[in-house]
Amino acid sequence: MKSYIQPQASGLFDYDNRLAELTRQGDLLHRLDQVIDWDLFVSPMETALATQPQGPGGRPAWPPKMMFKLLVLQRLYNLSDEQTEYQLLDRLSFQRFAGLTLADKAPDQNTLYDFREALTQAAVFDQLFALFGEQLAQQGLLPKEGHIVDATFVEVPRQRNTREENAQIKAGQVPPAWEERPQKRCHKDLDARWTKKGEAVYYGYKDHVKVNAASKLIEAAEVTNAAVHDSQALEALVEAGDGPTYADSAYNGEPVAECLAEKGVEGRIIEPARRGRELTARQKRSNRTKSRVRARGEHVFSVLSGQAGRVFLRYIGLVRNRAAVVLLNLVYNFVRYEQIERLSLLKV
Repeated sequence: MKSYIQPQASGLFDYDNRLAELTRQGDLLHRLDQVIDWDLFVSPMETALATQPQGPGGRPAWPPKMMFKLLVLQRLYNLSDEQTEYQLLDRLSFQRFAGLTLADKAPDQNTLYDFREALTQAAVFDQLFALFGEQLAQQGLLPKEGHIVDATFVEVPRQRNTREENAQIKAGQVPPAWEERPQKRCHKDLDARWTKKGEAVYYGYKDHVKVNAASKLIEAAEVTNAAVHDSQALEALVEAGDGPTYADSAYNGEPVAECLAEKGVEGRIIEPARRGRELTARQKRSNRTKSRVRARGEHVFSVLSGQAGRVFLRYIGLVRNRAAVVLLNLVYNFVRYEQIERLSLLKV
């Protein structure tokens, strides 16, 4: 009779051995823990969360650093609040990253929602992104050799509205029927917009980013609704002193040229072919040279979109979705920074 491997009884060191095996197999969360100074982000969060106690006693709050790491998990794996709570209970790698053991309770989904909402309303994610950017600059990881400007769609749950309701939303109005039903109103997004690119239709927002061409780290970002043209966010992204700025043909045109000229920035924009006017051999060579650099920006979007091949968020309204996108960009910088450190990239 054929014999099979049988389950073993639990031993004293099994927990540590399993974590060691996760580390050996390249646990990304453990690698992030080795290079990211999480204490850097505590002070702004504590300021935003500071409240006057209503009386003596009460249950102590969860540490902001641990809660922030749970938000990082959410954006890294695109988890809902419910799934974040479940996966934290289920996965050893998540527990180690959060600093919990099997003996600890885990924050529930409502606690996670309240924490994220408090940081969102206080615009703390912008502060955290800026703090990490300052650290990257101090380490020489944001050289002024050049930048890439591009945008990607951020999709949200699609709204099923009537044409009349959509017209009222575009006019900046709230459909009267929604005002009478607060429960329905809170599920309606008045800021997201429909748009079309090629044959694909999108609903939601756009993440406009400025990426350092050397390090592929995101230096700045602007979040708009999906109908805003890529070039319209350029003014908020480009600064005087930036190196050559690379972009695709969507940024071609006089307004973009004037914006770059005012800031003293050299624009290296892909030149488009137009009907009845083919590109010259010189223009094709120039486009190929620009594309070698500009393509590095596509690597950023491939990480942001993850295995699903798109960026999808579950929030309602520009304020919440903008906060989530800023955090997503920050988490990307964490992952890229870990890669730079581990592979000794950009080291002289």
